[in-house]
Amino acid sequence: MGKNLAYKLNYVWRLFGTAVSFTTFGIGGFLLWVLVFPVLSILPGSCRQKIKRGQHVVHYSFFAFIGLMHRIGIMTYEIVGLEKLNRPGQLILANHPTLVDIVFLISRVREASCIVKASLWRNPAMRGPILNAGYISNGDPEQMIEDCVDWLRAGGSMIIFPEGTRSVPGNPYRFQRGAAAIALQAGAVVTPVAVSCYPSTLTKAEPWYSIPYRRRFHLAMHVGEDIPLAEFQRIEPKSIAVRRLNRYLQDYFTQQREIYQYHGK
Repeated sequence: MGKNLAYKLNYVWRLFGTAVSFTTFGIGGFLLWVLVFPVLSILPGSCRQKIKRGQHVVHYSFFAFIGLMHRIGIMTYEIVGLEKLNRPGQLILANHPTLVDIVFLISRVREASCIVKASLWRNPAMRGPILNAGYISNGDPEQMIEDCVDWLRAGGSMIIFPEGTRSVPGNPYRFQRGAAAIALQAGAVVTPVAVSCYPSTLTKAEPWYSIPYRRRFHLAMHVGEDIPLAEFQRIEPKSIAVRRLNRYLQDYFTQQREIYQYHGK
């Protein structure tokens, strides 16, 4: 009886903490939009310098958010291979099991752009970070690829989820070809990051309040070795090269999911 009560109390606390965390995220994003970013926009500097400032603000804000979730007991996390990130012109490709994957990644990469849904440009909690950090809309796929390639060639780094949306637990990966096309056109340094979450939570099919009953979730990030592109760049026509690289990435992350499936502490 005592153990069941402890589980219930812990669950109620984590549910409350989750609500507080996401409320804080929304309010924080709005305050950045109306208070912080307007000040940054009037500081002297080129467009690229202003974007980098915006990315730094988002990075530190997300770092604080992940720290909040950890400290109040919602989640634990681990990062393996962090030293392989934060390089100029780096394309970071990751799988996408949970809602907070992008927050977790950006909290560890100081200057990174990413692709966002066009609908989020109207979200008051996200509009400020999106506009001021130079994030790229997926509204026009051709323009999206062009913008990503230009950013990488100019020495910027990017985080992309090849799935395009969150994974469905138990389903095989189905990668879109955009990430592979961007990698080959930009000739970028491609670094894979395998993200795992146990117990599964904040997936595409779950609302924010559907949290694990017995324990906090554990989010792990394993940074792999750079993926060599030379063999794919030699393939003609380019459409075949994109298709083969996309298949390679899909197989790679499928294998990583099996290796890093977290079986729990």
